Amino acid sequence: MAGNQQLIDGNWVDSTGGGTWDLVDPSTGLVVDVVPYGGERDARLAIDAASRAQASWAARGPFVRAGILHRAADIMEERAERYATITTQESGKPLAQAIAEWRSAPNNLRFAAEEAKRVGGRIIPSRVPGRRIDVTYHPIGVVGVIAAWNFPIYNINRAVSSALAVGCTVVARPSEFTPRSAFLYAEALVDAGLPDGVLNVINGDPHEMAQAMLDDPQVRKIQFTGSSRVGRLLMNGASRTITDLSLELGGNAPVIVMPDVPSLDAVARSGVSAKYRNGGQVCIAPQRFLVHASIADDFAELAAELSASLTVGDPMDPGTDVGPLINERQRDRVDEIVSTTIDGGARALTGAAKLTHTGYFYAPTVLAGAPANSPALTEEIFGPVLPVTPFESIDEAIEIANSVEHGLASFLWTSDLSTAMTASERLEYGMVGINDWYPVTPEAPFGGVKASGIGRESGIEGIYEYLEAKTRYFGAP
Repeated sequence: MAGNQQLIDGNWVDSTGGGTWDLVDPSTGLVVDVVPYGGERDARLAIDAASRAQASWAARGPFVRAGILHRAADIMEERAERYATITTQESGKPLAQAIAEWRSAPNNLRFAAEEAKRVGGRIIPSRVPGRRIDVTYHPIGVVGVIAAWNFPIYNINRAVSSALAVGCTVVARPSEFTPRSAFLYAEALVDAGLPDGVLNVINGDPHEMAQAMLDDPQVRKIQFTGSSRVGRLLMNGASRTITDLSLELGGNAPVIVMPDVPSLDAVARSGVSAKYRNGGQVCIAPQRFLVHASIADDFAELAAELSASLTVGDPMDPGTDVGPLINERQRDRVDEIVSTTIDGGARALTGAAKLTHTGYFYAPTVLAGAPANSPALTEEIFGPVLPVTPFESIDEAIEIANSVEHGLASFLWTSDLSTAMTASERLEYGMVGINDWYPVTPEAPFGGVKASGIGRESGIEGIYEYLEAKTRYFGAP
C-alpha cells in the first residue's frame, strides 16, 4: 500500500540518499507532509526495473493487459473521494474538481485498454511477384513520463494508460508539488495486479531525473507535460541521444465571441466557470477573451459581476469556487502580469489583488480593454485573470488569436455555421472548441501546434505514440 514513498520495482521505498521534500498545502502555506526527494540514482534504479519488466509485459498481450487496466479503473472509481482529498491538499484545487479528476481517470484507462486490442497491421501488395510485405506494430519500450502539478492525475494517466495498454513499461516522475497523487495512482494499479517494475513512480530533482532519462538508452521515449521553456530543454537533450519525445506544453487560449451569440449572459456565465476552473491553472483554460466591439463592454461587465460573486477560500469547503494558486512564486507572477497590463491601459473591473487569506490566493480578476500586446494576452497567465479585448472584424480577431507562439486550444462562440467553419479552419491551434469550453475526451487526440508541443495524447493517435512500426519483406526461397 502506498504511503509517502516512491514505487520502484514493486517496492515502496524512500529516496536512495535519504533526501526529503516538505510538501506545502497551498491554501495555508504550511507544511503538511514530508515525501522522498531523490535524484539520478533513484531514476536509474527505476529505469533498470522498467527495462527488466519490458519484455514480459509486452508478451502478456493486449487482452491480459486490458484486464489489469480495467481492474485499476474500478479501484480508482471506488477510491475517488478518498484519493481526491490528498490531491486537493497538495494542489489546492477545490475538492469537487479533484473528485472529478479522479473519476475521469478510469475513462482513459478503459479506452486505452480496449483500443490496444484493436492495434493490428496491414499487408502491402508488392511490385515484385512472389514477394509479401506486411507491417506490424510493437511497443516502443521503456517510457519516461514527466508530469505537471496542475492536473496530477490527468496528466500522468493520459500517458501511462496508453503506454501500459500497448505493452510499454513506465518510469513516471510527477511534480514535486503533487507527488502523493501519483503514488496513489500507482497504488491502484499495483492493487489491480500490475507486475513489479511495469510502473515505477519516483520523486526528486527534476533536472537530475530528466537527464537520467535522456542519457539512458533503455529509455526509448519521454512524454512531458509542462512549460514550453522546459520542453525546449528536453528537445535539446533529446537531440543528442535521439530519444523520441511527446510534448504537451503551454497554452494561451483565445476566445472569440461574435455578436450573433444567442445569449451573451449564457456565454459569460459558462466562460467564467471555465476560466476559473483550478484557479485558471489549466493549459487549455480560456485566457484571451476577444469580444466583438459592439458587445465587449457588456460582456466585461457581466464577467466582472459574476467573478466578484465567486467564493474564494478553503478548497476542502464544498462552497468554494476558487482555491489558491500552487505557490507564492506563481501568485507573484500573476500579480505582476496584471499590474503591467493595467499600466498598459487595461481597466480592472474587479480583483487585481492578492488576497489576505493564509495561503496563495488571488482575487478573480477581469481586465477590460486589455491591449493585444499586453502580457495578459501575450503570456500564459495560469491564474484567475480574465482579460477582455475588443475587435472590429473576424479577420482582426483571428490575427490576434494567431499572434502568439502557442497553439494548444482555442474557442469560438457564434450562431453562424459559416463563421464557425471558416474561422475554425484559420485558427492555428490543435483543438478548437466551437460553442464548447471543454474540448477533451479519451476518444479524441489532445495536443497542440507551434510552441505548444509535439505529438498527441488520447484517441487512436495517442495509442500509436507508444508503438513503432516494423515492416517485413518475405521473398520466395
